[in-house]
Amino acid sequence: MTSSALFHAERAVPRYTSYPTAPHFSAEVDAARHAQWLAALLAGASLSLYLHVPFCSSICFYCGCTTKATRRASPVAAYAARLEREIERVAAQAGGRPVTHIAWGGGTPSLIGPEALRRLHARIAGWFDLEPLAEHAIELDPRETDGPLADALAAIGVDRVSFGVQDFSAHVQSAIGRVQPFGTVERAVRLMRENGVGAINLDLMYGLPHQTARDVRRTAHIAAQLKPERLALFGYAHVPWVRPNQRLIDQTALPGAAERLEQAEAARETLVALGYVAIGLDHFARPDDPMAVAAREGRLHRNFQGYTVDRAEALIGFGTSAISRFPQGFTQNAADTPSYIRAIDAGGLATVRGVAFTGDDLRRGALIERLMCDFAVDLDEEILIEATPRLAPLAADGLIRIEGRHVEVTPSGRPFVRLAAAALDARLQQGAARHSVAV
Repeated sequence: MTSSALFHAERAVPRYTSYPTAPHFSAEVDAARHAQWLAALLAGASLSLYLHVPFCSSICFYCGCTTKATRRASPVAAYAARLEREIERVAAQAGGRPVTHIAWGGGTPSLIGPEALRRLHARIAGWFDLEPLAEHAIELDPRETDGPLADALAAIGVDRVSFGVQDFSAHVQSAIGRVQPFGTVERAVRLMRENGVGAINLDLMYGLPHQTARDVRRTAHIAAQLKPERLALFGYAHVPWVRPNQRLIDQTALPGAAERLEQAEAARETLVALGYVAIGLDHFARPDDPMAVAAREGRLHRNFQGYTVDRAEALIGFGTSAISRFPQGFTQNAADTPSYIRAIDAGGLATVRGVAFTGDDLRRGALIERLMCDFAVDLDEEILIEATPRLAPLAADGLIRIEGRHVEVTPSGRPFVRLAAAALDARLQQGAARHSVAV
């Protein structure tokens, strides 16, 4: 591996699940603005709904999600009640509109329990039009998956489940505080399939403590035995200044930039050899999966949930830290659960920050999304001139090609696509936010 590749791999840049990125959100966009943007939605505007449940039975050392550990039912039940109130208040402004996607994330969304899942879904079905629903997805912990939960998910029409696997190696699982033997995951997958869930996603990670390329390759092989429709391969982002639980990880046991690149490539080669199509930066799917089809046809999108086929005109987030996207900009709820609960109990919405789009944001955001999804984009002359000094080093090292206004990421440059996106990010040049490494 060349020294220039290592240099690029160690650079810190955003993940570009949005533009502008979250560090540029501010209190200038508040609950009143959120309500205005809800009211301004067109009568037939399609919606995507995201529900965040910020609880887990225990916190994995590597976790970067907004969540906290609890084994008591009462705080989770109290949270679910506030979630129901928030949905009702949003529905008062945007109810009746068609919903094309529903996603539950966390944390561990299933901790609210089968009854609450059914109740919240019934409220959504009563307040919104679910006739055009194309996908209903939920993130699950294989260790928390049982028969009553499977029955509830089938009852509310969940058709896609994502299981967190990370790595099947015992020494890696011990180092990250998440011990789950293969049999646990296999049982959870089988239970979902027996209850009619037609699509299974598995989440894998590289860059974990004591992890090797051999571990990653072995995990990819084992995961493929479960025949998932999709797999996601995420690089562990060590940001202990943001997530204190990551201080439990021995930083000296983390692989370096060269090892991370080797691991990412080992997983990619393995999954492609097993018949999966590489999609974007970090996803893999069966060739007939809707995501693979969308990628081939240039219809892939990217949002806070990663790569998606969701084309809804607005994404509305519910719960602690949830982010919404409107035609006018992004909004985000309070990032801590006590503040979220206080806002809901006060009778309003929980929005505390966001950003209103400028014309330049919309233009750059569209270019960055296409680059992240398609690995190629045609820039307008103004942005090309402005970004060229930042793109030139990537071109010199063979990571991108520039032909006129056309910028294309080379096969060897695909792991570094976030760097090409960063070159188009005018706001990144103005800020001092800390980010994870590029690969």
